Amino acid sequence: MVVIRIFPRKTALTPEDTLSFYPEGRKPKTGWMPPIPVEYFNGDTSIHISVTFTHDLPQAERIAQSLTGICQGTSVTLGGPATGVRGEAFTPGLYLKEGCTITSRGCPNKCWFCSVWRREGGIRELPIKEGWNILDDNLLACSESHIRAVFDMLSLQSERPVFTGGLEASLIKPWHIEELVRIRTQRMYFAYDTADDLEPLSVLAKPLKDSGLMSGHKIGVYCLIGFPGDTIPEASVRLLDVYKLGYTPYAMLWQDETGVSDKEWRGFQRVWARPICIYRKAWPKKNRVSFSKTRAK
Repeated sequence: MVVIRIFPRKTALTPEDTLSFYPEGRKPKTGWMPPIPVEYFNGDTSIHISVTFTHDLPQAERIAQSLTGICQGTSVTLGGPATGVRGEAFTPGLYLKEGCTITSRGCPNKCWFCSVWRREGGIRELPIKEGWNILDDNLLACSESHIRAVFDMLSLQSERPVFTGGLEASLIKPWHIEELVRIRTQRMYFAYDTADDLEPLSVLAKPLKDSGLMSGHKIGVYCLIGFPGDTIPEASVRLLDVYKLGYTPYAMLWQDETGVSDKEWRGFQRVWARPICIYRKAWPKKNRVSFSKTRAK
């Protein structure tokens, strides 16, 4: 069975093989249709439409309806995180590009802004598939045996590991840091979503610096901004607090299900989304941190 995948919006992790279709550019045009060759419209083909963001659902539903009408004998399925459908076993390269892997799903936390626990429930450990970019919802909430097995798998990869999925700072233990050093972690990310996230990040900063993991701006912190009741001055303080601890803050702009966001918030988020902007524009020149000096320490 040939599986064609359609993505209403391309991201940095979207597969780019010949059976993956997505619109060009960051803002998909309304009315876009995947250029699927007609020879695939047969009973040996299955079409999966994978939707990551809820605001892309109308586009995805229109594509699904149109394809159902013209692809006689070909199944068309709509899925992905935005649909609220629980994820199952992970297949490398199917919905994420090669190198990405998911070894567990779900999260024990019930954050008000997060859809993971509503969609996936608590932690479910999956069979470990090879990859160097970990995208688990909350890897450190898994059992010690599972986490150690993931580290062992990562130690055998040709690429240095990246923890894009995020690590929960309050769950980090000394042996986790030892393992992160052992596997020569390239980058990792934590989160600062609510006020109580700052204390664990503060406590963790020293052992991370002592281990050498903090050098070279390798540790980022996703900082939630723009949520109801938030202000730009308050968000600035949170981002600066993260920076002062030695992490690289990345502003993550909250959006409702429509995907609509305020223009001023979008401009603010752009400055805090790229290190080159953060270290060259966010502070006066006399207060900037030098990349070369930081690496030399």
